[in-house]
Amino acid sequence: MRGRRFLWVTFVILSCIPVLAEPFPVHYAEGLVHGFLSLRTTDGALVANGDLIQSVKRGLVTSRLVFHFKDGSLSDETSVFSQQQSFRLISNHLVQKGPTFPQPLDLKIDCASGQVTVRYTDDHGHEKVESERMKLPPELANGITPMLLKNIQAKSALPSMSMVVATPKPRLVKLELADAGEDPLTTGSMSRKATHYVVKIEIGGLAGLVAPLLGKQPPDTHVWILGGEAPAFVKSEGPMFLGGPIWRTELVSPVWPSEPRPTATPKR
Repeated sequence: MRGRRFLWVTFVILSCIPVLAEPFPVHYAEGLVHGFLSLRTTDGALVANGDLIQSVKRGLVTSRLVFHFKDGSLSDETSVFSQQQSFRLISNHLVQKGPTFPQPLDLKIDCASGQVTVRYTDDHGHEKVESERMKLPPELANGITPMLLKNIQAKSALPSMSMVVATPKPRLVKLELADAGEDPLTTGSMSRKATHYVVKIEIGGLAGLVAPLLGKQPPDTHVWILGGEAPAFVKSEGPMFLGGPIWRTELVSPVWPSEPRPTATPKR
């Protein structure tokens, strides 16, 4: 593996932002969801089609975000979390493989035990495994970023964040969250505004001091959340892996065939 390269999670949508210094209170509980997503370049070219599939069973929410790329690559992330008073991640499993990703990645996080396991393929084609028992914060948010951002209250202090990344050795990094104001959008003929959040990765220690000088500092990730009675994820922009292009994740609606359906003749 290319030594100091970070292979880090993107959530266009979402899944790239994370952990809170304080427990994140639940204001809007999650439920049954099947959302359709697109992953595009900043010029609008389609890169991948996605699904967000979410279910609740015995008080636990399972959220799966899958992107199928045009070149056959796959990004598949499953997160299990509880939402009793505050959000708490139980487990996370991210798989990224195929020609889109320079380094295949299989990252597993078990929050109860603190066990984090990373499987990857090095530059010589050999499969490697890095496994470590870590002291994970109770507010770890890998894979559940949109849920947390939807629960930020207006005019409240922004939480500090962090997430587990593979370098390939598991590492906990902090993120700085900033409110960039509201940006206008329309749905049909109705004008709306979404809160624009900016997330900056803070690489700690000596690596953090050297990263900007070596051009290794990851670019910021941008996420838009529509507020109101039922807050919703609208869009995100950011790379899915270090050195990767900026991609835009957006909600999409089903498109029906343009040909008219044949009219059925009623039976007599």
